[in-house]
Amino acid sequence: MAKKFVADFVVVDNKPLNATNFLIKVKSNSVLPNILPGQFVNVEINDSKEIFLRRPFSVFEVDYNDNTISMIVKILGRGSKKLTEIEPGRNVSLVYPLGKSFTYPSSTDKVLLIGGGSGVAPMLFLAKESGLDKTQVDILLGARTKEDHIDVESYSKYANLHYATEDGSLGEKGFVTQHSVFINDLTKYDKIYACGPDGMMRAIAKVAKAAGVFCEVSLENLMACGFGVCLCCIEPTNKGNLCVCTDGPVFNINELKW
Repeated sequence: MAKKFVADFVVVDNKPLNATNFLIKVKSNSVLPNILPGQFVNVEINDSKEIFLRRPFSVFEVDYNDNTISMIVKILGRGSKKLTEIEPGRNVSLVYPLGKSFTYPSSTDKVLLIGGGSGVAPMLFLAKESGLDKTQVDILLGARTKEDHIDVESYSKYANLHYATEDGSLGEKGFVTQHSVFINDLTKYDKIYACGPDGMMRAIAKVAKAAGVFCEVSLENLMACGFGVCLCCIEPTNKGNLCVCTDGPVFNINELKW
């Protein structure tokens, strides 16, 4: 198991991406260890008498020159709301890097990355770090409306971007599993990766399994400790009940009892 660190970071940027998503960048005084797509950090929520547990967030970007980690924080409850209100210059405690990463694609693979909600972050991180030519990578991002999507056009140099919205206000109308990229022919992909709402990932996994395509998903179970002690993130698998925070969050769909 890779070494974990607990350290204070300085918030260097906190900006809204839309009504419910914020980009928070934090800086370490120490050299960062290698952090891989799919891994996450557990963040302490400061100045709250009601919030005791840390909150897990996928790593979005890492800059080893500046020793910074960026997260996309979606407001889902009191903890995430409180974190989006933190001002630059304040300290925040992180436990990092946590969990297992995605399996990197080979240099010849054609891959499909699917993200929904807060699951957008690890998909973009993987696209950037994969080292593949953009012609080999399709990213499919889903949301309810155009306003729920964040601007990711800068990632068009790493992948072909596709969008789905439930109301049809951006990209194709419907869920990601109804998008033409997904329904036309999954067998043209060597690997599929997904992160987002449970129902979305289960639907993707069902079709990918039927098509016989390698597929990994990053689960978003409730995680408090981040290192397998509290047991609140248990997931039933073919290997027994496993902790998502240590045995995951990335799992091959063939391991899951879906």
